[in-house]
Amino acid sequence: MIKQHLSQKLLQKLSPQQIQLMKLLQIPTSILDQRIQEELEINPALEEGDHDEDPMERFETAEDDSAADHEQDDFKEETAESNNDIEFEEYLNLYMDDDTASYKYKSDDFGGDQEEQRTIPVAVESTFHDHLERQIGLLQLKTEDQYKIALQIIGSIDDDGYLRREPNAIIDDLIFAQNIDTNEKEILAILFKIQQFDPPGVGARNLRECLMIQVKAKQKPSLKKSQLKVLKLSELILDKYFEEFTKKHYTKLQRSLGLSESQLKASIDEILKLNPKPSSGYVDSVQPNNVVGHYIVPDFTVLNREGELELILNSRNAPDLRVNDQYMEMLRTYKDGQKAGTNNKKEKEAVLFIKQKIESAKWFIDAIKQRQDTLQRTMYAIMQYQHDYFMTGDQKKIKPMILKDISEITGLDISTVSRVANSKFVQTEFGTKRLKDFFSESIQNEEGDEVSTLEVKKILSEMILGESKKKPLSDERLKELLSRKGYNIARRTIAKYREQLNIPVARLRKELV
Repeated sequence: MIKQHLSQKLLQKLSPQQIQLMKLLQIPTSILDQRIQEELEINPALEEGDHDEDPMERFETAEDDSAADHEQDDFKEETAESNNDIEFEEYLNLYMDDDTASYKYKSDDFGGDQEEQRTIPVAVESTFHDHLERQIGLLQLKTEDQYKIALQIIGSIDDDGYLRREPNAIIDDLIFAQNIDTNEKEILAILFKIQQFDPPGVGARNLRECLMIQVKAKQKPSLKKSQLKVLKLSELILDKYFEEFTKKHYTKLQRSLGLSESQLKASIDEILKLNPKPSSGYVDSVQPNNVVGHYIVPDFTVLNREGELELILNSRNAPDLRVNDQYMEMLRTYKDGQKAGTNNKKEKEAVLFIKQKIESAKWFIDAIKQRQDTLQRTMYAIMQYQHDYFMTGDQKKIKPMILKDISEITGLDISTVSRVANSKFVQTEFGTKRLKDFFSESIQNEEGDEVSTLEVKKILSEMILGESKKKPLSDERLKELLSRKGYNIARRTIAKYREQLNIPVARLRKELV
């Protein structure tokens, strides 16, 4: 049975302006100009302004002029305008819910003098797969079908230089794409020939096969017997004892092969010289994610001016914005026509569009200004909180700091601080650091003082760096050493910190010295 009833609900709904600001806060400075360029392209009422002109003041002045003209209308016209405003609000709500963000790269200099824009030359290099295809002529293939099979195999080799597709999958590809009927034996025969291509190891189906191909390629008759013996032993280790090698069970290897420590070390050193990624020496320019050079653009710069810290916000990619003059003039023309009674329905529809675009431009300009202000406030609070680090560069002086600490100082919401800290960088005289690297939990030492977990991680990494590689420190031993320094930390916490530092367990850090 269907019934109707009334209910009251309290909901929190973000306005389009708030959503736009949150998205802008998350964007790093390096791609801010892409977002601004997109807005300039989709909103003709928005344009770049002069550097010596405040875009918001200019907009407000134009808006005040428009309001002054409006005050001269009689009561009837004011009522009509009020009704239009309601329609405009509905129109705005309809259009501002759309997400228009996408990015295009653009490079501008918004400093004092405009520098001449230069196109960075891109080196045209041979791709990895081009290099392989040029070697097909060395195979001396008998038929056209074999040539196409070789091309299919090379095309199936991934960007690391490995062939990770099964022969049956390649057979299916050839049947459907080339109408070539072949078998696994023929596929493998051509593959083994391709594995002799340069660079050594290409076409391998796993790491073990890749290393073995390279070891075999190094065994040339011109070498001394002692060198050949080492290479033969390296091949045997990869072939029969690969698991022991990867897990660094050196004692077991010595016992199984009857080797001295120096003999085993010579063979292991030979294996470690091999390249686990054969394609690493080639630049694949056709890959969309491969860039010629990747640079970090710092969002902030902290300078030490004779003992005083100075914060500079990178606004290079945030040009001055303003509302287009022509659109403001269109509104004035419409209002003049409204007074004279000459406006028609089409003109009213046009002015609805104009007002929507002007409001959208105003919101975007305001959002950019709020973004810059929020970034400045947040980074200034971080700079003051971590004053000792920015003065000395000593990572051990980074104090425990969580998002809530900065939120309380700035009065901003924790989620806002999180968005600012994400994907942002600050340039200091000690290097460029991620903002989120300054945030850490705290622990207490024996004296009862709170210290940052970053400090503990720094000490932990220094201990491991200075350990004997022949007998690395276990987590239990690291716990004891940290305890002597006044840091009482559980062994499982040591393991967690070690994993966060991408440091393997003691057994995998062992080396033959």
